[in-house]
Amino acid sequence: MKRLQQFRITWAMAVRMFADALMINAALVIALWARFVYTVVMRGHETRIDYEKDLLSYITAFSQNVWLLTLICLVVFTFCGFYTYGRAYQGRYKALVILQAVTQSYVIFGFLTYFFWERLHLTEIPRGALAIAFVINLGMTLAARTWTFLWEKVVRPEREARLQANGKQTRSILVIGGAGYIGSALLPKLLNKGYRVRVLDLFLYGVDPVRGVTDHPNLELMAGDFRDVQKVVQATRGMDAIIHLGAIVGDPACNLDGSVTLDVNLSATQMIAQVAKASGIQRFIFASTCSVYGACDEILDERSKVTPISLYGRAKLAAERGLQGMADESFAPTILRFGTIYGLSGRTRFDLVVNLLAAKAKVDGQITVNGGDQWRPFVHVEDAALAVLKVLQAPLSVVGNETFNVGSDEQNYTIGQIGEIIREQVFPAELVVEESATDLRNYHVGFEKIRTRVGFEPEWTVEMGIQQVVEAIASGDVQDYQDSKYSNVKFLSESGAIEIVRADDDWAKELLGTLEPAQYAAS
Repeated sequence: MKRLQQFRITWAMAVRMFADALMINAALVIALWARFVYTVVMRGHETRIDYEKDLLSYITAFSQNVWLLTLICLVVFTFCGFYTYGRAYQGRYKALVILQAVTQSYVIFGFLTYFFWERLHLTEIPRGALAIAFVINLGMTLAARTWTFLWEKVVRPEREARLQANGKQTRSILVIGGAGYIGSALLPKLLNKGYRVRVLDLFLYGVDPVRGVTDHPNLELMAGDFRDVQKVVQATRGMDAIIHLGAIVGDPACNLDGSVTLDVNLSATQMIAQVAKASGIQRFIFASTCSVYGACDEILDERSKVTPISLYGRAKLAAERGLQGMADESFAPTILRFGTIYGLSGRTRFDLVVNLLAAKAKVDGQITVNGGDQWRPFVHVEDAALAVLKVLQAPLSVVGNETFNVGSDEQNYTIGQIGEIIREQVFPAELVVEESATDLRNYHVGFEKIRTRVGFEPEWTVEMGIQQVVEAIASGDVQDYQDSKYSNVKFLSESGAIEIVRADDDWAKELLGTLEPAQYAAS
């Protein structure tokens, strides 16, 4: 059972609460003013003193009651999920949730002021004015949320319609880092859809991840370091879109050499984007990470505050902001923040929590969980590749200059829950929970945007991914999950590959020379 979220006010939540507070105050002001005008018109005033006396009484009623009404409304709105995007508030019946929340707030306020107004030292508000305030407040709250919906669904797409390529169909794709974990799952999907694909990769982990598609006539492999501007310029020629998956991935791997990490994950991204923009390539899909959210207890969406706590997350966030700063009518990047990935691909990894714990359960009979309360959003590598494909196929007016979390609401789990799921599937593995948590990242993420805008729905579940890993080990397809080739940080440090990254790409050219048939360009 998922633990309750600890409530903590973030900057984004504070802004939304402040806006609601303004609407509550405005509704009460308008209601009292309407009541005052009605009194003047219907009853009349014999003297100026009567007029001023009534006006003063309404001003006093507002000043003495508005704080209590505002407090009650904000508390009720919070518990109804207005600021944490609870499931009910996210659903199709959002208007009913808003009606219920506003009604409950005014009922509570009316009860307190009717029975305890003397103890609270309040001036009683006329019931007619309170009813008017309720109607106005409800209308404002519904209108504000409706406008947000219309902006996202109607206004923004129309405003960005000019981003559509002038009748040009996207057919030629450059995939940077196409021999990696996600890339090796993406290439078959692109080729099966008829795209012409060029891969620029250092092939640090060898050519095996892509060997299954090297004989495809629409695939071209280019050995090279994507930090080399000449290689990038050469690779972008004739391309309609760029999918940038290349990076040093994971906190431990990034911590091996901070300067190399920033060079690869940040500086290179900026350079590639500049080359793409200069080449007239509008579509640019960038692989980022939900690690940019850092540690937070609220349910997070693409508008939430980002506070990365690792070098990997900080570098990715800086790259995101660099791309957003370059965006205009001629260059419309799409940022994909992937959840924690699991499952097998051409370049499988066992330094990821689901894969690693499932392998340990099968081979060692033990599942060791550090901490366990940390939330993670999980997504299978095949579904991560599917999300890239769907974004590539979506109209640029929908995905251009946008950020999407990639995953599903149903696959938000704590690390402890993942351990329990694996224990249930891999009998008789023992679950061991250690109190100290070495990884402090904690984020529970919402995925409504990619589901509604792009139509992305995962095809895999965590249970299916665990079964896939267990079967691969049982069949011998994976003989030693602890082999350094399955771990980014182990391979980079133990094999000396980090030195190759620091040096040049001659090693990659030699690797590509072993491919048969040779669908590559090593120059």
